[in-house]
Formats: sequence, structure tokens, C-alpha cells
Amino acid sequence: MSKPIRVLVAKPGLDGHDRGAKMIARALRDAGMEVIYTGLRQTPEQIVAAAIQEDVDVIGMSILSGAHNHLFPKIIKLLKEQNAEDILVIGGGVIPEDDIPALLEGGIAAIFTPGTPTTDTVKFIKENVK
Repeated sequence: MSKPIRVLVAKPGLDGHDRGAKMIARALRDAGMEVIYTGLRQTPEQIVAAAIQEDVDVIGMSILSGAHNHLFPKIIKLLKEQNAEDILVIGGGVIPEDDIPALLEGGIAAIFTPGTPTTDTVKFIKENVK
């Protein structure tokens, strides 16, 4: 039997809304994944440290504050500095369509915007975790 996929669900920055993150965490758990939820207002450094300490396969970030163009690339940079580039990084939340291409080019594997079925996120993770 293979080990379950481990996912760190994180809320970077000063965003205080976590309903979407909790919904995703529950959907991933119900799909058989091990989920670690970091809670609100996490710094990129805290997120990367937790991901490495917990030996996760995926970091899933939820953001509504508009700081995605700053926070998401910083997490990718920190993962590279820690030689943890094998961790799949996905994002979700209120992210304008115009911002998505640059985030994808910068190393975020996928962006899931409001209204995306949780089954799409589950499927993406299962298909992309090495």
C-alpha cells in the first residue's frame, strides 16, 4: 500500500478569511490525503518551514487579500533555497485571470479560482504528485 499524499494548506499574508481553505482541506482529507492546516496569517518562511518539517508532497495556498503576486513567488524562492523544489505548489482564491499566467510561469503548478469544483483540485494533485 502506498503512503497517502501529504498536503499543507496555508493562508499566507494578512488575509483573515479561511472558509475556502477549510473547504479544500476537508475535500482533500475526504479524498484520502493527509492534510496539515497552518491557520491564518502565515509568513512565507513559516509556510516553507512547516512544509519541510511535515515532509509534505503539496503546498496549497489560499489567498483573498490580493498579495498573491508577492507571496506566491516568495514561497517558490524559499523552496528553491531550501532544495525543496520537489514540493508541488498550488494556489487558490480570488486571483485575477490576468495574474495567473505569471504565477504559473513563476513555478505555481496550478491556480484554482472561486467556483472550481473541489474534485478538480483533488484530481490535479493526484495526477501531479510524483
